[in-house]
Amino acid sequence: MATNSNSKTGGSHAKKQTLPGMPSAGELLTPTAVPAHKLVLRTLTKGDFKAVKAIMDKVYSNMEGAWAADEYAALLRKFPEGQICIEDNGVVVAAALAIIVQYSDFGDKHTYAKITGNGKFNTHNSDGDTLYGVDVFVDPEYRSLRLGRRLYDARKELCENLNLRAMVAGGRIPGYAAYANEMTPAKYVEMVRNKEITDPILTFQLANEFHVRKIIKGYLPYDSESKAFATLLEWINVYYEEEEKLIGNQKSNVRIGIVQWQMRATSSLEDFYQQIEFFVDTVSGYKADCVLFPEFFNAPLMALTNEQSPSVAIRSMAAFTEPIKSKFMELAVSYNINVIAGSMPLYEDGKLYNVSYLCRRDGTVDEQYKLHVTPDEASYWGMRGGDKLRCFDTDFGKIGILICYDSEFPELSRMLSDEGMKILFVPFWTDTKNAYQRVRICAQARAIENECYVAITGSVGNLPRVENMDIQYSQSAVFSPSDFAFPHDAIVAEATPNTEMTLIADLDLDLLKDLNTSGAVRNLRDRRKDLYSVSWVKKTERDDELLAQGEERAPRTSKRKMVHHVATNLAE
Repeated sequence: MATNSNSKTGGSHAKKQTLPGMPSAGELLTPTAVPAHKLVLRTLTKGDFKAVKAIMDKVYSNMEGAWAADEYAALLRKFPEGQICIEDNGVVVAAALAIIVQYSDFGDKHTYAKITGNGKFNTHNSDGDTLYGVDVFVDPEYRSLRLGRRLYDARKELCENLNLRAMVAGGRIPGYAAYANEMTPAKYVEMVRNKEITDPILTFQLANEFHVRKIIKGYLPYDSESKAFATLLEWINVYYEEEEKLIGNQKSNVRIGIVQWQMRATSSLEDFYQQIEFFVDTVSGYKADCVLFPEFFNAPLMALTNEQSPSVAIRSMAAFTEPIKSKFMELAVSYNINVIAGSMPLYEDGKLYNVSYLCRRDGTVDEQYKLHVTPDEASYWGMRGGDKLRCFDTDFGKIGILICYDSEFPELSRMLSDEGMKILFVPFWTDTKNAYQRVRICAQARAIENECYVAITGSVGNLPRVENMDIQYSQSAVFSPSDFAFPHDAIVAEATPNTEMTLIADLDLDLLKDLNTSGAVRNLRDRRKDLYSVSWVKKTERDDELLAQGEERAPRTSKRKMVHHVATNLAE
């Protein structure tokens, strides 16, 4: 019905009408019967027991009801910071209870009674490695507010701040009773995981990044809804550190330096040493953790050999490799920086290889052979591929080194990623932009598919007196995965093309951990290992095949020089 009200507007009377069924003006001004929420996350106190008991009596009315007062007091006494609640306008409406255990003391076949000490919680071990979820419950009237998710997030934060390995819980599967005559618990869990069935507890826990380790029988013997079965759930703390040292801890933020190297004539080995020391000194001045040089950065020394044949010249240049490696080892220690010495030719046992050296600042050295040689490297120089792939430990994390063409084979970086590689270094040499693009695009793909950073660098300029390495093209860069936490174009840093310069970039390794557990996509975790795998077999005959092709084409060496500048498959 319409109602009338009088008010003065400009000295005249006016009528206000309401439509049928619409509240009157007076009713509109009446405060709503439901007060506004004011949610607070905090730890429980002794005074909260009455509210906690009331909620548990509602939630577990068909089981054993609430904890007794002495059990509740024992939890607060042994681990007060692990008992978390959410209050609304001063009233507790949800809570999560937990203890710390040394998980190896119980193993995967434990029962609820065993791991909680039959409610006495004398199993709590402040020096343990696992946060064990004792209980989570929400007042039924508040279940639409997703308070359970807030409690789990708080538990994860607690787990990280206490540096615990993982969070584990036994999860009821109350929906299983309706399917017990049709399928096994394992099949039920699989159906829930595939979203064919919704379980009021398991569905929620899977959505909160838990994974099912196994199914436990007899976990809660009185749980008729779950038929006494439970899922053993685990959430891994990716920030867990086994041992915290006061000094010398592995960094989560890494600073890397990259040298986009200018090819220039050099008069002697000493002159060449001055060039490399200049860049090591410069990059170390920015307190970088490592510096990367390009593939075949020592090519100017080939002119010092006075050899006309390219294959003889590069073998003669290989005689400089050992002295240069020793020089880099000296510089790494004296300038306190890890050096990835691009790559250099190595002639051993009558075979020519392309090798990158990792010279650590602690004085140790490692090497990575180039595994895939290009047709040009095989035919022009008689170069062969190595047969070992290594993931290297450094004081700033695990790294991989793939020399140029190797970065175009995704199997290699995937195997390195499986070993924990976080940064992939790719020293390259390319003569044309299209050759460079192959390296760049593949490097970006490696960063995304392996959830790692990839740094690439090459050389610029020209070497008129060095056949087969006379022109260069490079644009050094550092690439990241593509997700919200990283640069919008997945490029951390990028050099000016074809200009000698250094590039300094800071890499946050913790972002990679976050990506692996909560990224928009999770390439590593979502691999279908039930369908495919990548494994190391052994050396193939590809390098011998390429070498044989080169021997057949050897008489045409002089003609190759004329078509060199239009080749697109040169030494990448």
